[in-house]
Amino acid sequence: MAKKSKKQQEALKLVDRSKAYDIKEAVELIKQTAKANFDETVEAAFRLGVDPKKADQQLRGAMVLPHGTGKTQRVLVFAKGDKAKEAENAGADFVGEQDLINRINQGWFDFDVVVATPDMMAEVGKLGRVLGPKGLMPNPKTGTVTFEVEKAVQEIKAGKVEYRVDKSSNVHVPIGKVSFDDAKLIENFEAITDTLVKAKPQAAKGIYMRNASVASTMGPGIKVDVSSFVR
Repeated sequence: MAKKSKKQQEALKLVDRSKAYDIKEAVELIKQTAKANFDETVEAAFRLGVDPKKADQQLRGAMVLPHGTGKTQRVLVFAKGDKAKEAENAGADFVGEQDLINRINQGWFDFDVVVATPDMMAEVGKLGRVLGPKGLMPNPKTGTVTFEVEKAVQEIKAGKVEYRVDKSSNVHVPIGKVSFDDAKLIENFEAITDTLVKAKPQAAKGIYMRNASVASTMGPGIKVDVSSFVR
């Protein structure tokens, strides 16, 4: 286990690991425990009462955070003709067809999100073995396989985030930067929490939202009381 720095040890002392804090208190603690010399990302983590091995309990989707993530996403769009022009006008960073496919096959990955029109998926699907492991493969469930290219690009640029339950039944989502106003981090957290609650699979049994926490990039995890969201 890596040895914690003096700053990290000091930050740990500020957090009661046995307590689930109100989100307002948790955000205040994040500001106090973020000791790095850069603007750390704030991430929310949720442990859900689902069995991801079962198809009817898998959870995946996307949403636009009220205040974005604080990071400008580099968007690549696979489209042709008018849809390619639409993507360019919407602010996509890279737009193309086979030319971009060739670049990716040669090891180029200077982008954060991939959008593709349905008529391009036959070719884009061949990139599954390289885009899939990086979580970059376009998917209809997250709105990245669509003919509504302008809307897709604008939402991503505005702070759209994807959520997906992992093999351990956890969901991790960035909700902003430490430099954000407290109110913006709170609203972003509440928005993703509410979205996850509404997306509860019908087949999920027992307690759905087991626990949640927030943390900055280098800071300790801070448990959050989400009982008010559970209906």
